[in-house]
Amino acid sequence: MKIDTQIQKISSFQHLELLANQIVEGFISGMHKSPFHGFSAEFAEHKIYNSGESTKHIDWKLFAKTDRLYTKRFEEETNLRCHLIIDNSSSMHYPKLNDGQFFYENKIGFSVLASAVLMNLLKKQRDAVGLSIYSDSYEYYAQEKGSERHHRMLLNQLEQVLQSSKVSKKTDAITFLHQIAEKIHRRSMIILFTDMFQGEDDERLFKALQHLKHNKHKVVLFHVIDKKTEFSFNFDNTPRKFIDLETGEQVNLFAENVKDDYEKLVQGYFEKVANTCAMYKIKYVPVSVDEKFEKILTTYLVEKQKFG
Repeated sequence: MKIDTQIQKISSFQHLELLANQIVEGFISGMHKSPFHGFSAEFAEHKIYNSGESTKHIDWKLFAKTDRLYTKRFEEETNLRCHLIIDNSSSMHYPKLNDGQFFYENKIGFSVLASAVLMNLLKKQRDAVGLSIYSDSYEYYAQEKGSERHHRMLLNQLEQVLQSSKVSKKTDAITFLHQIAEKIHRRSMIILFTDMFQGEDDERLFKALQHLKHNKHKVVLFHVIDKKTEFSFNFDNTPRKFIDLETGEQVNLFAENVKDDYEKLVQGYFEKVANTCAMYKIKYVPVSVDEKFEKILTTYLVEKQKFG
């Protein structure tokens, strides 16, 4: 029985890694017409060979293609430090997946796969990556490293998020975003995946987001939603029971009766978040679970170039 369980775990782990790699490779293959001139098809990092340096690390394959000498850069020559943060509260496990749906068709699955995709890209670029996961507790923290062992440890942790039981967990973003901000000492790009559902004062949440920018960090906020139902409120007009996944609070209503008012309130909230992030110089990117991952990767590359 233990062997069967382990085989299933390994198979699942490889599936996430393989899927992330396929997404990145597909994205890279389409980059030849892109504006990102600093990235080769393999995303290998090189520097120009200087006369007198050791020839040990010259990339001879690249020399054959370009007739110029470059040396390979290694993991310890990290160009970027990136810390990924995932909100794992109960609201992130919406919508409930039916049989036959992919794990990334709800908010937590989308965020996990997006994080794995970014980790794959960071690995190809020899960059260091760290990970934090929070809900009503600080569930996981790993500082930024670039080793293969570290990369696999983070992938395994992402798999555990997908496999964990769906217990009711509220969001304590304010507390843990402040704690995460205190842990990241070296200048980094910080990428947060959250649905921005929290029951506390918005201003305190925005102050916690602003705290992430201390030490000259760059912060990217991916606001993850199910656009069809959470933004557009597209439900048929049969009577429905709506349940708050974090508090258990319930309300019975006909969707058609509240659709217009709901959409106005949501639109207003999104505009408030976007305007506040702009004021704090936080990159704000709303993403829906039915979108592809090009927006995630393109945003990362653009912000990395700006980050310098």
